[in-house]
Amino acid sequence: MFDIWRSGYLRRPLTEVMDRPPRPDEIVWLPDRGPHAFYADPFGLERDGVLTVFVEAFDYRVRRGDIHYCQYDADDRLVGQGVALAEPWHLSYPTLIEDGGELYMLPEAYKSGGLILYRCRRFPDDWEAVARLGASPAIDATVVRHDGRWWMFHALPGPDDRAMRELHLAWAERLTGPWTPHAGRPVMSGFQTSRPGGSAFVHDGALHLPVQDCAPAYGAAVNLLRIDVLTPQNFAATVVRRFEPGDLAAGFSDGLHTLSGAGGVSFLDLKSVRRDRAEPWLKTQYKLRRALGLNGSRRTGVDVHPALFSPPSASQS
Repeated sequence: MFDIWRSGYLRRPLTEVMDRPPRPDEIVWLPDRGPHAFYADPFGLERDGVLTVFVEAFDYRVRRGDIHYCQYDADDRLVGQGVALAEPWHLSYPTLIEDGGELYMLPEAYKSGGLILYRCRRFPDDWEAVARLGASPAIDATVVRHDGRWWMFHALPGPDDRAMRELHLAWAERLTGPWTPHAGRPVMSGFQTSRPGGSAFVHDGALHLPVQDCAPAYGAAVNLLRIDVLTPQNFAATVVRRFEPGDLAAGFSDGLHTLSGAGGVSFLDLKSVRRDRAEPWLKTQYKLRRALGLNGSRRTGVDVHPALFSPPSASQS
């Protein structure tokens, strides 16, 4: 059994999707990558009339994700695609952040041993590593500026599915840190509300955060948290909405684990759990490629300064 994800977008903001869930006829789906590869974790933005969607691109023969992009014009026609970011380790969840006129990407990369912030040098396929955020290899970090501070919602690796059952939080005065762990970490526990699943956004004056419901299975659905209390010492949140895959796409009713947005566009992904007679061969291909050293990254357009991997200060999280 293995998961195949399908990513798409619709031209409505998250604040509208919150009250009126997506319909099948309004979703534009990214290209199909074949039976053993997929696009997942979509985030994006619109510039000069072109919508760029950044996604995790995963292939079971390699078993390591890179970040790809797909670009669409105002008529939702695919006008460009390629590799945005690749490293020797797995990358996913390419959340985007704008600060001081610069565009940043903060992909999940916990197998690198840390969380690396990348600045865009040339859009959309040239990114430079500029900072390591915190001391822990945060998973699916979702960063938002709210009430004069930067906040980072994230999961952490660990035994017994820790990454799916604990929601962690840190805060900082500047995007590049230092980041301070929240006094009450983990701020939430339980498989229904602990792993971030998309962009944080403000609705009716309150900050909202999509989180994965992993109780039935990994990435089964998205619950929407309304953040009721958010200070460095205190935190409280309430589940106010639930989004399930339903019948949005035929054959993809087994999960939904990303709901992100930018401006007037929202992004989502759906899961199909499959059984394939080729699965043993895929595992054999992966092992052969690893033995031959063919699973390494191309590292397209990426610079990583050695200092980013030096031990962080004790004040970071």
